[in-house]
Amino acid sequence: MADKTFKGKITAKGTEITVLSVGTPDDFISLTDIARYKNKEEPNTVVANWLRNRNTIEILGIWEQLYNPDFKPLEFEGFRKEAGLNAFTLSPMKWVNSTKAIGISVKPGRGGGTYAHKDIAFKFASWISAEFEL
Repeated sequence: MADKTFKGKITAKGTEITVLSVGTPDDFISLTDIARYKNKEEPNTVVANWLRNRNTIEILGIWEQLYNPDFKPLEFEGFRKEAGLNAFTLSPMKWVNSTKAIGISVKPGRGGGTYAHKDIAFKFASWISAEFEL
């Protein structure tokens, strides 16, 4: 992902959510902040649980195939086959590094978190809660 610059915050259901600009017209929205709506103490666990879901992996893979010419479809297929199994785990960083994904970005350190293209962030928000998404 290109240089990340703070664009602003939006508020949904009393939860402040960071929005970044990445040098494109598309915004990247903090999944970590959205996850705080469900679990204030462990938002990263919420994101990791979402990534375990087969439907999530399929949505991410389709999005990447549409918008990312460098996406690695063989790695995606491996994750898709395992998704939903009890022992399957996937971190956002592993997804990005393994598949060369551009729809999700991990920003380490203070003020960091997991960010996603607005299309993906809205899917995550709907998984959290239909009311929260709207």
